Amino acid sequence: MRPRFLHNSQPITDEPTIYALSTASGRAAIAVIRVSGPACRRIYEGLCPSKPFPKPRYATLRKLYAPNVPPSTSTLLDSGALVLYFPAPNTVTGEDVLELHVHGGPAIVRAVLTAIPQCAEPSGGVKGVASSIRYAEPGEFTRRAFTNNRMDLPQIESLGETLSATTEQQRMLSVRGTTSTLAARYEQWRTLLLQARGELEALIDFSEDQHFDESPAALCASVARQIQSLSALMEAHVANAVRGELLRTGISVALLGAPNAGKSSLLNRIVGRDAAIVSQEAGTTRDVVEVGVDLGGWLVKMGDMAGLRKAGLVGVEAVGAVEQEGIKRAKQRSLQSDVLIVVQDAIADVDLEVAETAKQCVDLGINVVVAVNKTDQLESAQQADQWKVKVHDLLGVPAERIFFVSCHEAELATRGASPDPDPGRIQAFLHGLLETFAEMTAALVPESEPDPSVWQESLGATERQRALLSECLSHLESFLNAVQDPSQAQPNLDAETINEVESLDIVVAAESLRLAADTLARITGRGEGGDVEEVLGVVFEK
Repeated sequence: MRPRFLHNSQPITDEPTIYALSTASGRAAIAVIRVSGPACRRIYEGLCPSKPFPKPRYATLRKLYAPNVPPSTSTLLDSGALVLYFPAPNTVTGEDVLELHVHGGPAIVRAVLTAIPQCAEPSGGVKGVASSIRYAEPGEFTRRAFTNNRMDLPQIESLGETLSATTEQQRMLSVRGTTSTLAARYEQWRTLLLQARGELEALIDFSEDQHFDESPAALCASVARQIQSLSALMEAHVANAVRGELLRTGISVALLGAPNAGKSSLLNRIVGRDAAIVSQEAGTTRDVVEVGVDLGGWLVKMGDMAGLRKAGLVGVEAVGAVEQEGIKRAKQRSLQSDVLIVVQDAIADVDLEVAETAKQCVDLGINVVVAVNKTDQLESAQQADQWKVKVHDLLGVPAERIFFVSCHEAELATRGASPDPDPGRIQAFLHGLLETFAEMTAALVPESEPDPSVWQESLGATERQRALLSECLSHLESFLNAVQDPSQAQPNLDAETINEVESLDIVVAAESLRLAADTLARITGRGEGGDVEEVLGVVFEK
């Protein structure tokens, strides 16, 4: 059946034309309404009657009128709107796109949005066209961009992060992701798995009819070496994805120390405001005080906690039930953090509770930084050197992560001019903290891949991609177990049994490769798995 055409020679397709407000709702100077689909020209002619169609990709000033009625001052919607037309296929969605830059008053925006679907109802028009223009569903513009190969799924996920980025590191991560080749790399890996599976399938189907240059064991060993190399690359990719997640969701930092060590004072100096109560009274902080802050471009979630102390010790007053719960939560928060800042009073002994918790964090691989506070009360530089030795011996923290600060000096500097360019050495401490963040979030580069720029992209892999890559790795591990030489695993097997086991293992191995390839296809959204459509819906709606 031949397609029907409107008078402007635009074909009427089953794909509806969609429109939506592309800028934030509310009062603004300008609002942008985007239209995508085959009815863009029809919509323009309805809103701008008797006006020539704008030149592609050139902004044109137009008055917008209510459609299907003679234009007049009473039917005027907007007295001055910029109209831009982008012809397919080189558009954001791959379809014809019309953009209306209207005045941002809520009433004007509402009137234009109401008028757009009415453009599909011309007097004496084609029957059934009215339903071809509708408001876009969540993520529908992005879905069409994906369907028309204008964007791949990893780029789309990065696009969502670009819109929500609040720090410089998040911006760099998301922008890098929108132009990355992650999808191409995943597809390259999937192709390698399909080729390897093809070799095994041929061995299964034609081993009795065809002569192979290699024995089944030699062929499996050759494929296994390829899979081992691929697994190493994927493991580095997963590790970088975990590091990138710190940039995306924020680095969790906990302040640990004894009561009155200066945790709250240091927190206030870091965030630049009085986020926590500072008092000489022990046990002022009972719960975890969470503060989000942008430090040097990193999103950081700072947690000030109750000071650790034990009841019953000489000179320690009774610890109430509320404070005991605060101490319990402080220990839990410390063990769940990405970075632990141990705040130590320079004129007090090391608290055993603090040292024990900090040592547990070191053993768990948590980055530990030590801030020795109240150094203005030290009598000599020799005492500072003694502190370095003591902290290193007790916790194993390297010297470059031990800092000497004075929150009191920093506080005094805020009340008047100070000749010291870094009063209290707070800036030196922050510089060291940022170096720790940079080290934690730097891309890991496998030895087989000398170009670090290639692996910067893997930092942008999302949690969804990381989970699917981990699933893929589990299938590759199953493959490697399946092709293990049974004569080596069980030396007492006879030749006939070994051949039977080899045949069975090759079938299992081929299936493992199929599952691994399907998992990679789910990452890019280009596979034929049953849950691909469900995955796409979740991603686009974000």
